[in-house]
Amino acid sequence: MYFDKDAARGIDGTFMWLMEEVGELAAALRSGSPEDKMEEFADVLAWLTTIANVAEVDLSAAVARKYGAGCPGCQRFVCVCDDAEKP
Repeated sequence: MYFDKDAARGIDGTFMWLMEEVGELAAALRSGSPEDKMEEFADVLAWLTTIANVAEVDLSAAVARKYGAGCPGCQRFVCVCDDAEKP
């Protein structure tokens, strides 16, 4: 939808917009309505997707590669890794 604009802006500029949306999501999670949260999650996902496109990363393939067989740590679909570990 926005590839041409985001490609012209470049990865750095597009990344800054993603970070702004992450901040708005943080605020919505703290004190927003359910509708605010839905909107901000959608915005973060849209900016993440477009920056992946600009960086020539197939986001669907990347997610499937890393998480398609389950947790990267324990290889289970319901993670059983220790909470102190980053799965």
